[in-house]
Amino acid sequence: MLICSPVMPEKYQFSFELRHLAAFREVALRLHFRKAAEALAIAQPALSRAIMQLENTLDVRLFERTRRGVALTPAGHALLEKVEPLLRTVSRLPEHMKAVALGQTGSVRIAFNGLAMATVLPGILREFHRRHPGIRLELNESPTSAQLATLAAGDVDCGFLHPDSVTPGLATHLLLRERNGVLLPADHPLAEKPDLRLRDLRDTPFVLFPRIHNPGFYDRMLVAFSRAGIAPRILEEVWPRANGIGFVRAGMGATFMCPSEVRQLPPEGVRFRTLEGPAPESRLVLGWNATGTISPALQAFLDIARTIAGVPLSSTSTRKTQGRSNPGAANARRHRAPSTRSG
Repeated sequence: MLICSPVMPEKYQFSFELRHLAAFREVALRLHFRKAAEALAIAQPALSRAIMQLENTLDVRLFERTRRGVALTPAGHALLEKVEPLLRTVSRLPEHMKAVALGQTGSVRIAFNGLAMATVLPGILREFHRRHPGIRLELNESPTSAQLATLAAGDVDCGFLHPDSVTPGLATHLLLRERNGVLLPADHPLAEKPDLRLRDLRDTPFVLFPRIHNPGFYDRMLVAFSRAGIAPRILEEVWPRANGIGFVRAGMGATFMCPSEVRQLPPEGVRFRTLEGPAPESRLVLGWNATGTISPALQAFLDIARTIAGVPLSSTSTRKTQGRSNPGAANARRHRAPSTRSG
């Protein structure tokens, strides 16, 4: 019976080894076989054989040998340019792998939303770069709906988002939970009214965001309008959030915002007011894939986020975000305000 042994793919079959390249490098740099052999702590005949084997494998001459000495051929010069960075990379592999294992180097892919960047994320990034300068962070702004998809697909390592229910396979930790107030144009008639309530803004157009980006928070806004006994006048639905703030600065309408966001907001042209009575609630969590392996770099980032936000983190626990979206709220009565944009 004939048994066929498996053969390694051709792209991994090499007729030379790293020792051949190391031998070539020493001769190429010293242009002297005896001195190169002494540097490598091998006999000169063994070095000569290694160079000959490498030349036969590559089917080129790497050195010109004359009575006056040794010189690199054009092929030898070209090979030296390739070998130098290759051997440096190989020599650094043990140190690099140890640094990766210790969380001293690597990368973390992070998705975030506007609420995170306006509140907890800048402090987390500042402290992380201070403690772990060797770890590269790849940041991408995206809404909650997109983050849930990319986290599930493994396209990002963690995200700052606000889901309203437990997502299978997603570990989350609450970072922020606040009642929203309202951001008004500075010259709005109610900008200075004491004890402002949502019902007082029945005639004020609101700038919201598309419901698809975060159905839970969108529905909480509609529920707040309903409990206040008014129908929302929706001027525009825009994303990212900074665009909505721009509409407010232009005097075109109001938008919801939580107090932590306002602290980082330039005050020119706007006035933030807390709301008495019904108001939607913002919830920000840090989430990551609970079913995958947490790299040392990601664990280092989670630890910093815990320190800055003051919320205990556990890579094995999933916390259910309190409160649920109200599916029926999407059916709440709405009136779209006439657009003030010119054609």
